[in-house]
Amino acid sequence: MQLSLAQIAEMIASSVPVSPETMVAGYSIDSRTIRPRELFFAVKGQRLDGHAFVSEVLGAGAAGAVVAASSRGNFPAALQSKLLAVPDPLAALQALAAGVRRRWGGPVVAITGSTGKTTTKQIIASLLRTNFRVLENAGNLNNQFGLPLSLLRLESETEIGVFEMGMSGPGEIRLLANIAEPHVAVVTNVSAAHLQFFPNVQAIARAKFELMEALGPGDWAVLNTDDPRVASFGVHCRSHVLYFGLGDSADLRADELLPSTDGGYSFRVHLPVRGEIRPASAWKDQPAVAPLTSSPSDVRFHLPLIGRHNVSNVLAALGVAYLFGIKPASLAEAVSRLEPASQRGELVRLANGVRIVNDCYNSNPGALEAMLGAVAEIPAGRRYAVLGGMRELGPTSEQLHYRCGRRVVELGFAGLITVGDEARPLAAGALAAGIPDAAVMHCATPEEAGERLREMFEPGDVVLLKASRAVQLEKIWDRLGPRADVAPEEVAAGAGSRRRREGT
Repeated sequence: MQLSLAQIAEMIASSVPVSPETMVAGYSIDSRTIRPRELFFAVKGQRLDGHAFVSEVLGAGAAGAVVAASSRGNFPAALQSKLLAVPDPLAALQALAAGVRRRWGGPVVAITGSTGKTTTKQIIASLLRTNFRVLENAGNLNNQFGLPLSLLRLESETEIGVFEMGMSGPGEIRLLANIAEPHVAVVTNVSAAHLQFFPNVQAIARAKFELMEALGPGDWAVLNTDDPRVASFGVHCRSHVLYFGLGDSADLRADELLPSTDGGYSFRVHLPVRGEIRPASAWKDQPAVAPLTSSPSDVRFHLPLIGRHNVSNVLAALGVAYLFGIKPASLAEAVSRLEPASQRGELVRLANGVRIVNDCYNSNPGALEAMLGAVAEIPAGRRYAVLGGMRELGPTSEQLHYRCGRRVVELGFAGLITVGDEARPLAAGALAAGIPDAAVMHCATPEEAGERLREMFEPGDVVLLKASRAVQLEKIWDRLGPRADVAPEEVAAGAGSRRRREGT
């Protein structure tokens, strides 16, 4: 949203710059990507302090810089006229985002969960775009920095905002929800992720429930009834509730799942009707109803995304669309055109007939087990898994890696390549489950793993690539050979652009 420096100064309670009428073209916390007339927030990250780059961004044409009042005296007199001094630049960024969100005033959909946040967010945005102008946060800009920057992109023509919310500790979801003020909140699941910051999975569930606490009596929670922890949220929140899932207790339910040869699914969806959606227990005397009056109907969908877990993600999105008055039957074609996000379940065919499931953007135990199960359902000559370590699992890390290694064998994979020291317990689990010693290899780097894998695979094989972001498993691509449908120079260019995006 375009605002003047004077308006911004008022919203963040800062000093007023010399040129208050200057209109700001955008907002940034990254000196590497600053553009002319953008406002720079000098926030402190884990490694860098934005105050070190204020002179650079103002020299590059930034409209101004929001700095800590305690640091203002460190800058030369020539820059003082472009500084907006506040107690805390990050708090100012968040306050401005909250102010812009309230000024815009439209409905916000928030998504959280241990796995599937980004995919579900993108599916929701895709389906809503069939009827509305939608803004979603780019990629996974879902934390205390990324969500405010995403909200600042709201414009008057935006009709719905769709934003995922991540966390690394208690209270973070509450902070983000207070900034975004959602009307609809989706929870995909709760599982063992970020255990470095939580004592157990139940504590993770309590932190995810913070999103429910932000909802009012007229708002909606869209909850996965197949996850008992998530389903229990509906009993305790004061909003209306729409349950989705594969079980009979779901309001929006899928059945007759049939896997396709490339890992996707066809399935039937049972749709609720007006008056049949259960309210949360606190609202039993005021039945919650969906805004449609259609008759009960069954619709068959064809989903090109890999994995049964993506059927659940689509159900969540259909539920949100339903609450905004879009008939699910009208979305069958939109679902059939869905594409995976970069490095999140992409199916890539190599020129030699091998198929690669590129899911190497990130990993945690729940997501890994789901994708192993998905790949196990793809018809193949042999199946291999190339797996890196999973971060932020705390004292349970070795145990959880070991369990996932056993799962590789239980699902019938022919071989396992582990990458990096953190992944060694994966190999130990696989060996304990009975995989032959010769079928397990450990590599120090993704590049080495690519060389070993290329020596092993044959036409008709399917390979899963998955690891935490820090492993940078995408570096394996240069060693796997050309893709079937892309020229070699395009592959190299694409890999380079991915690396540049991920480095920002």
